[in-house]
Amino acid sequence: MQRWDTKRVFPPFWPFYCNFGKIHWMRNIQMVDTKNQYLAIKEEVDLAIQNVLDTAAYINGKAVQDFSKNLGAYLGVQYVVPCANGTDALQIAMMALDLQPGDEVITPSFTYIATTEVVALLKLTPVFVDVDPVTYCMDIESLKKAITPKTKAIVPVHLYGHAAPMEAILEIAKQHNLYVIEDNAQAIGADYTFSDGTVKKTGTMGHIGATSFYPSKNLGAFGDGGAIFSNDKVLADKMAMIANHGQSARYYHDVVGCNSRLDSIQAAILNIKLAKLDTYNKARQAVAAYYTQAFAGIDAIVTPAISNYSSHVFHQYTIQLKGVDREKFIAHLSAKEIPCMIYYPVPGHLQKMFASGQQYQWDLKVTDQLTPCVCSLPIHTEMDEAQLKYITEGVQSFFNS
Repeated sequence: MQRWDTKRVFPPFWPFYCNFGKIHWMRNIQMVDTKNQYLAIKEEVDLAIQNVLDTAAYINGKAVQDFSKNLGAYLGVQYVVPCANGTDALQIAMMALDLQPGDEVITPSFTYIATTEVVALLKLTPVFVDVDPVTYCMDIESLKKAITPKTKAIVPVHLYGHAAPMEAILEIAKQHNLYVIEDNAQAIGADYTFSDGTVKKTGTMGHIGATSFYPSKNLGAFGDGGAIFSNDKVLADKMAMIANHGQSARYYHDVVGCNSRLDSIQAAILNIKLAKLDTYNKARQAVAAYYTQAFAGIDAIVTPAISNYSSHVFHQYTIQLKGVDREKFIAHLSAKEIPCMIYYPVPGHLQKMFASGQQYQWDLKVTDQLTPCVCSLPIHTEMDEAQLKYITEGVQSFFNS
């Protein structure tokens, strides 16, 4: 766990924390602290940005090529196609599979809307399934029930930093001849262990993996960015072509594509942060362990679990509140200036954008149960012990009052 260093200066300092007559100044608590993460690597980042400016290779420059190569090596995947953002990554993946309007794509309802938004955008049919109450990832029995003759693809989401049950998902996909697109926006760097002991990184097990480099992600840019992964050269070449206006060669457009590129400045930043990703994830895991230990005696809090097949890189630290008024809990923390977030207040199947699909009788009992009781606490790489002590005691005080 990172210790508070009184020699370092991180304004603003709020609030002071008093313990047995000792005053400890503490940085303002944030859900994500991208500024101080930058300050820790400022010299490297500034030099990398300057190098791009000096070469003026802003689009598909050496920095992009280097990052693609390094990311592929880190993940253990043969092909990486950088793109503009995580939503584009999912869209390009589905376009590359030649899915047709009306084809059904199965995805969890309990996730960020981008996963299903691109399904609707391409005039495919979203089919929502439930999640496991422990891991919050796709439930296998719900998946089996959702498959029809129109099903063409499964999009498991590695939610909050924990892997979906990929071994079972891949077996089901093989039985039904379905594509698998992994939404890895929240779990880059996580490991999945198969029953035979084989270990693979999330995002590398399906036909295609997609991720986001949004600034708050475990591997975050200083703006938007994304990438698509595959071990299939034909798919990778097609996705690269789609991401660049469908071009096979300059001004020769073989397929309908889009304009979705990761710029060189963002790639240069990501290349530096990629080398630190495991360290960043360990910092998140240390924060999660601190929280879990602090809340062990509170029956009304269900802390995140880690299955025997997945590591957890804690993009979010999400608790369940049992028999608790969540709004009062949030108000209690807010009064102490402790932020928290609800990921996600409205599941996909209840969003207005999918109102026309309500002829389906979704059986999503776990999703409906989780939605009103989940709450995520601050977690990022720059948290110090003073902040963690203040947050955990703030949470504990709600149950002790």
